[in-house]
Amino acid sequence: MRNRSRPPLSPEAAALLSLSRRTLMRGALATGALAVSGGALAACGTKGAQQTESSCVSEDSSGSEKTLTVSNWPQYIDVDDKDESKRPTLVAFEQKTGINVSYTEDINDNNEFFGKVQNQLTECQPTDRDVIVLTDWMTARMIRLGWLQKLDAAKMPNFQKNLLPSLKGRPFDKNNEYAVPWQSGLAGLAYNGNVTKEIKTVDELLTRPDLKGKVTALTEMRDTMGLILQSNGHNPSDFTKAQFDDAINKLQKAVDAGQIRRFTGNDYAPDLAKGDIAACIGWSGDIIQLGLEDPKVKFVAPESGAMLYSDNSSVPNKAAHKGNAEAFLDYYYDPAVAAELAAYVNYICPVVGAKEEMAKTEPELAANPLIFPDDALLAKTKVFKALTEAEEREYESAFQRVIGA
Repeated sequence: MRNRSRPPLSPEAAALLSLSRRTLMRGALATGALAVSGGALAACGTKGAQQTESSCVSEDSSGSEKTLTVSNWPQYIDVDDKDESKRPTLVAFEQKTGINVSYTEDINDNNEFFGKVQNQLTECQPTDRDVIVLTDWMTARMIRLGWLQKLDAAKMPNFQKNLLPSLKGRPFDKNNEYAVPWQSGLAGLAYNGNVTKEIKTVDELLTRPDLKGKVTALTEMRDTMGLILQSNGHNPSDFTKAQFDDAINKLQKAVDAGQIRRFTGNDYAPDLAKGDIAACIGWSGDIIQLGLEDPKVKFVAPESGAMLYSDNSSVPNKAAHKGNAEAFLDYYYDPAVAAELAAYVNYICPVVGAKEEMAKTEPELAANPLIFPDDALLAKTKVFKALTEAEEREYESAFQRVIGA
């Protein structure tokens, strides 16, 4: 999101950058974009949308066509400080491989992008994209619908060797066949030390009297509910309906008590920076940015554990350059390349060995536990359970009712 050599961003600017990349309109739940009666969620159950390897066959022209089209979120790749039209790692990839990359920052929201491509993928037609980058739960939906091509592990030795152990065998991609993490992050707690004392647990956030009315939580169901499930001693990667109901009741009590001021997307960031809210459920990358300007704004992995998410690179059906895509993704799993990228975007780097590479030039960043979490922190993180279509409808509906969507 920003290079350390750049002037510091204001909290408002940092929040806007975060909005533009991973979660612009991520509060779509609150605006009804995923209302049970319609929207993208309903679309995933449309009859005939499902594809299989046999029903939708893709041909690879990488051998004769040295081109690649990538769709990613804005501000999610390194940029030359002197010429922002240049992306150093991407230029180096093109020079190394001879593959010409058309890199487009046209993903602003998971649901919005789903709407752009669902008609083509439902009909087994090209999307004119070879690589797309989507968040865990949307990638899981794409896998469930059979809309992604299986990757060739033999062509991705760096990925096979250097993927963080904590990101292997995730519930929605147990064999690491469809989703290559581009960057990862944590959902946890944050507080402004200028206006409140330290916060360590989800229960404190939801019940501490001095925080009443000064707390926000996320409209992203998987992050908010994942943290509450953990606070109840349950596993967000493998929970029952009864356990979910216990967690939703806990959230409802906090809402009814006036503990939670509102539910937000990234727009909690400027309020936290100004002290208008004292504490919140938030994302690690946002808090890194705020903390660069005010060290008293801190991110906390709750004692019960944090939620780990990733934005994943995948190859959609009918993409004509899967081999070129595999070379591209594997290139970014070279630790030196991954370190250069991570030094710019400031999210969790999913590549083993990148920390050591970054330490050679950016020792302060390499020591940041929100970019390179230690094993103890990662051991306390969970990825939210891969939901069936029926579960997704049921849980999202229950969550929307509580947050007033």
